[in-house]
Amino acid sequence: MITNAEARLVEMGIEFPEAPAAIGDYIPVVKFGDMVVTSGQLPMQDGTMTASGKVGQDLSVEEGAAAARVAALNCVAQIRSCVGSLDNVTRIIRVEGFVNSADGFHSQPQVLNGASNLLAEIFGEAGRHTRFAVGVNELPLNAAVEVVVWAQVADDAQ
Repeated sequence: MITNAEARLVEMGIEFPEAPAAIGDYIPVVKFGDMVVTSGQLPMQDGTMTASGKVGQDLSVEEGAAAARVAALNCVAQIRSCVGSLDNVTRIIRVEGFVNSADGFHSQPQVLNGASNLLAEIFGEAGRHTRFAVGVNELPLNAAVEVVVWAQVADDAQ
């Protein structure tokens, strides 16, 4: 089991957000058995969208990757709110990423690297995961990205 994910956040100097409230009629995170899955998280900080528009038109790949990092951090906040401590996470299983893409944009994997890299930084080898990165025509609130994370947690986690 990971015992230092919480310490890594401090070392990384990441200001950990509160888990964002749902913006619709759904549950932001669910635990079933030793698995936790988040609803899609947007690149929001303090209730404000940090990256809007289409990647490849309104935003660069680098700006899209930064947005994916923020969305992934919100996923991690949801997981933490569900299991009490990130030290209860034993493995990140899957990342699902949607990129609000301009016509002809094909660099969705590079955008989602922002999320994947953050998870590896926080969880080390246990943060490596399966993933898909797809381009979509529109996302809620005109967000640049939306990220979902599946995690395995210790059997005795909340």
